[in-house]
Amino acid sequence: MLLTIRDETGSGKIVNELSLDVLDETITVRELIRSRVYQEVDEHNRRVRQANSAATPYNGLVTPGEAEMKLNNGRVGKPAVREIDWKKQFEVACDAFTRNGFFILVDDKQAEELDEPITLRATSTVTFVKLTPLVGG
Repeated sequence: MLLTIRDETGSGKIVNELSLDVLDETITVRELIRSRVYQEVDEHNRRVRQANSAATPYNGLVTPGEAEMKLNNGRVGKPAVREIDWKKQFEVACDAFTRNGFFILVDDKQAEELDEPITLRATSTVTFVKLTPLVGG
């Protein structure tokens, strides 16, 4: 199933939109976050490999942390040239979710916990609302 994922600010402004392919219609919030982070990091890393170290921007749910910034010459929010570890990004995203750094709405219903099951339909709307800058990984 192909879902449209939207990122919004706390004021409701859409700042990013992506399509996410999910295999099952019932998944947990954790699996949704994992799928999203894996896909956006995988797409970024493919662009880095194709560009052969050319500057490649990363615009994901979680901004790479300080250690990764140093590897990328301190250019977070600007082009990055190295591949990013999706597992680190996933851990930081899960931590941010539990600390209310962002929340997730599925068909206008707020997801409360990482292991909460959610049922998706082809018409489902999934919105990630970022409340604070998400840095880590």
